[in-house]
Amino acid sequence: MEALVKGAVDNFGPVDVIVNDAGIMPIAPMAALKVDEWERMIDVNIKGLLYGVAAVLPIMLRQKQGHIINMASVFGIKVFAPGGTVYCAAKAAVRTLTEGLRMELHSENIRCTIISPGAVATELPESSSDEATRNNLREFYKTTKAIPADSIARAIAYAIEQPADVEIDEIVIRPTAQDF
Repeated sequence: MEALVKGAVDNFGPVDVIVNDAGIMPIAPMAALKVDEWERMIDVNIKGLLYGVAAVLPIMLRQKQGHIINMASVFGIKVFAPGGTVYCAAKAAVRTLTEGLRMELHSENIRCTIISPGAVATELPESSSDEATRNNLREFYKTTKAIPADSIARAIAYAIEQPADVEIDEIVIRPTAQDF
């Protein structure tokens, strides 16, 4: 992340915004004991976000401005189980980390936004090694009519486009048919 940010600064100038959107969803019931998948999920969904923040924060603090946007999930708000317990915990951590950052950085003119998508037409339903879970997710995404990824991009743009003295703390965006 540090090399990516350095390359961006060298080629394009100051970092105004980072969108931390790394995430995997290898969900399975806890009793399946997919400890390796839990480790990967924590490494990507939580530590990946932290590494992104660490790469831009010194720059944004020097600039006295910036915008950190972290992708959480509706599953960081509402737990689904069996199957989603670890994923939900990781996404709840994203929400908590982002709110903590907001509280720490508001006096530095650094905005922090949480985007919490519901079902979005991506490859996430395929990321579980548990076949029954993959089938359930495919059906869920089909019946809820997963929204296109550009819907999330528009929500991100909305948060970014606000005047510097306006912070959009959180956007929850999901298909109309999704009940949670």
